[in-house]
Amino acid sequence: MEGYYAGNLSGERLRQCYELASARVRRYLDAEIEFVRGGLRPTDAVLELGCGYGRVAFELAKRARAVVGIDTAVESLDLARRLGGTEPRCVFLEMDAVVLSFGDDEFDLVACVQNGVCAFGVDPGQLAREAVRVTRPGGRVLFSTYSESFWPERLEWFEAQSRAGLLGEMDRDETGNGTIVCKDGFRSGMLTVAQLRSLGAAMDIEPRITEVDGSSVFLELILPASPDR
Repeated sequence: MEGYYAGNLSGERLRQCYELASARVRRYLDAEIEFVRGGLRPTDAVLELGCGYGRVAFELAKRARAVVGIDTAVESLDLARRLGGTEPRCVFLEMDAVVLSFGDDEFDLVACVQNGVCAFGVDPGQLAREAVRVTRPGGRVLFSTYSESFWPERLEWFEAQSRAGLLGEMDRDETGNGTIVCKDGFRSGMLTVAQLRSLGAAMDIEPRITEVDGSSVFLELILPASPDR
């Protein structure tokens, strides 16, 4: 799905998706940011996977020392740089989240929000391994997906995007059970709590699962303080 976002839903088109969000969806989006930002320290260096046009990164930069946002969509990155202006704490780079061009142990927090773990269309295990690799001992990795209870609001939001021509026509036969499918190739699933736990366990790190606002579910991996992991 990274190719879909880069080719069909990037830059201003991506921003329009958020501008037409309902009040309930906006609350969900804000709650995700607050959950991530709540654990930040002023000395933290943060990596955001799938940063888009900087919507989350700019908010995290208000509390962290530095935020690096990566994405494969050049138009979104260009928009993020324009919106950020001369903000010294935010840097935006074109990069694949499963092949990060960073050394080991570079970040205090690696965050992948708004269901990126599914939206990227990559192997979640590979995504998690790379995130853990670049996180410092004692640091944290956060992945979020949708809460099952948020399905009606989520479906309504994506239907609005489809009506606005930002996504293709909704495929009613294929959409359901937590997965949204459009006839132009767009597909967005979600992970269950059990799948999140399995993903964390595969990293040999005790997973913490937190539901936020009745709309998102976070997997939190806290790396051991020792470099042996």
